[in-house]
Amino acid sequence: MPTVTSTRMRVQIAILLALPLALVPTMAQAGSKTGDGASLGDAKGGRKGQNITVQTKVRTTVDGASHTAKTGSLSSADGNWTPPACWYEPAFSPKEIQATVKAWRGFDISLLDGIGDFIGDALDTRYKDGHPYKNYNLDKQGEGMFWAAAVNPNRKDDPEANSCDKPPFWVDEGEPPKEPLAVSPQVLAEYAYDELPVPDTEIEMAPTDKSTVNLPTWIWLDKAKFKKRSVTASLPGTGLSATTTAEPVSLHIEPGTADAQTYPSSGECAINADGSIGEPYAKGKADQTPPCGVSYLRATGDDGPFPLRATVTWKISWTSTNGQGGDLPDGTFGTTQDVTVREIQSVNR
Repeated sequence: MPTVTSTRMRVQIAILLALPLALVPTMAQAGSKTGDGASLGDAKGGRKGQNITVQTKVRTTVDGASHTAKTGSLSSADGNWTPPACWYEPAFSPKEIQATVKAWRGFDISLLDGIGDFIGDALDTRYKDGHPYKNYNLDKQGEGMFWAAAVNPNRKDDPEANSCDKPPFWVDEGEPPKEPLAVSPQVLAEYAYDELPVPDTEIEMAPTDKSTVNLPTWIWLDKAKFKKRSVTASLPGTGLSATTTAEPVSLHIEPGTADAQTYPSSGECAINADGSIGEPYAKGKADQTPPCGVSYLRATGDDGPFPLRATVTWKISWTSTNGQGGDLPDGTFGTTQDVTVREIQSVNR
């Protein structure tokens, strides 16, 4: 039968794994700053409490201007690729790691007296006693940083957000970290992908109120609305920066019923030389075939209007301050609007 002491020790170890390592700094020293890295108040426990995560310091601008909101988010056309859910970035100076560990001292939880000292001892083993760091690397103050995990705020609920599960580790100034998930120009470019503000895919249609069986409905998009958009992501103090650009290339039409004919037959309307998609309807073109549009072969009934979905595909590329760059998977963004179709064989427009 286990003793009370052994049971208490197992509980303490479980708490060590379950509590955020930075819980006390968050409560007791929120917003304080002891060096040139992250605010201690920004540090918090990882998803499973086994690691420190910090609020990312990556900043973004849209077409050169700061932004706080966007209309829509792109979905990757490649089902096997998504922007990164987490990465490692410079976060703590030696003094900040020291303060984080010391903040545990004297912190107790009901029924678990001494848990603060117990966790502090465990952290001292890593950051003070030479396993693998000695005296919090205070002798290297200003010569590097402890890097910590940061979670993409757009993907904090993704399972992949748990991938950055290493405790803070030291990186010398000017040395690239030996860590595949460390922040880099490509990571910044992929994060910027998540921040691209794309406009709602609200198509222009003629007729605007109701379509007619066997008569084409013209569809087009305004060139002024669908133009290139760029987001630049940078990490202050590192010189790392990347710009990701989205350029609209086509519009895909899904009529919402199999009883329809799209124009072109593929339903894929290419972008025109002037940046527009399709062609606005003009009087006298009622019987012509539109370059982009749809003809419904039956009227809507008691089951309601047809859900016509229009999806724009955006070509994505990136460049960076160090000369790296390339393409990222195409992005898509679409909206659905209801179309009512009537049983009239002829109509004046």
